[in-house]
Amino acid sequence: MVNRTFLAAAAIVAAFPNLGLSQGSPSPRQESPAVISITRAGEQPSAKASFDNFTGSVRIDPLARMRDESRVAASYVTFEPGARGAWHSHPLGQTLIVTAGVGWVQQEGGAVTEIRPGDVVWIPGGVKHWHGAAFTTAMTHIAITEALNGKSTDWMEKVSDEQYRK
Repeated sequence: MVNRTFLAAAAIVAAFPNLGLSQGSPSPRQESPAVISITRAGEQPSAKASFDNFTGSVRIDPLARMRDESRVAASYVTFEPGARGAWHSHPLGQTLIVTAGVGWVQQEGGAVTEIRPGDVVWIPGGVKHWHGAAFTTAMTHIAITEALNGKSTDWMEKVSDEQYRK
């Protein structure tokens, strides 16, 4: 059986061929020849998500950072039960690939929708939304965003408990 994380990573590479997957490769704009570099597992530390933009316990593990030649970043995000992001939007949209657990996503004015491993969620640019774990179950997804003029996310107010439990 093929590992779901491997499939998700392969989907990222296929969807974003110019994705900078490590911190060490030079920009193609530099005079030196481009080289492949590898960021080894464990070289990029996990971080707790900002209290300002999240409710509950959320861990972010960086996968790929934005680079001169690419506006794309990807992270592995784990929400503990009941945890969620604040309302936000992305100028160029966002793709979520659910890899574990059960979560929820909601567009402003729409219904809360359940998401499960293997689901791929596309959120168009400028759409106000939130996503996170279900009330009793953790959820992990790969989040892929592009930056416009250096900005990938517009954070807004937190999702209230009443909004979350709908």
